[in-house]
Amino acid sequence: MFYQLLNSIDAHVKFDLASAHCDIPCKIYDPSTAQLAALSVIRFTDLLIELEEKGSLTVSQMSTLSRLVREKEIHAEKVKSEVRVIWGDYFKVPQFEKFPDTHELVHSIMLAGSACKQHVDREKCVKLLELVNQFAGYFWETKGVATKMVTCPYPPAEQVLYPDL
Repeated sequence: MFYQLLNSIDAHVKFDLASAHCDIPCKIYDPSTAQLAALSVIRFTDLLIELEEKGSLTVSQMSTLSRLVREKEIHAEKVKSEVRVIWGDYFKVPQFEKFPDTHELVHSIMLAGSACKQHVDREKCVKLLELVNQFAGYFWETKGVATKMVTCPYPPAEQVLYPDL
C-alpha cells in the first residue's frame, strides 16, 4: 500500500531517481561478482560459437542467438561496473602504493570488457577473466587474505582466483 501511495505521488511530483554504490561506504566489497560475470561472458561466447558452427539457424536458434549476445554484453558491462566500484571506492593511497599498476590494470579490464562486447572471441574473454583474477588478487592481498587458483566447477571450467578461507 505504501508503495502504491509513493507511486501515485511520484506520478505528479516526479521524485529524482537516486542510485549508488557507495555514497555511504558499507565496506562490503568482493571481486567475485566481476569474476562470475567474466565466466558468464566466456560461457555465452562458447554457446555463440556452438551456434555459429551449425551454419543455417532456425528461428528458435536465432532467438537464442539474440539472447546470448544480449547477455554476453550485459555481463561484460557488469565486469566493468563491479571493477570500477572497487577501484573507485575501496582502493585508496595504501592500496595504490602496494600495487602501483592498479590504474593500468583497471584500464586494461575496461578495454578487455569492451572487446568482449564487440567480438565473439573466446581468447578475448579468457583474457578478461585473467585480468579480473589479477585484480582480485590485488584486492585480497590488500585485505591480508590468502588466495588459491581453482577450476570453477561449471562451464566454462576456467581457472578462478578465490580467497582461501
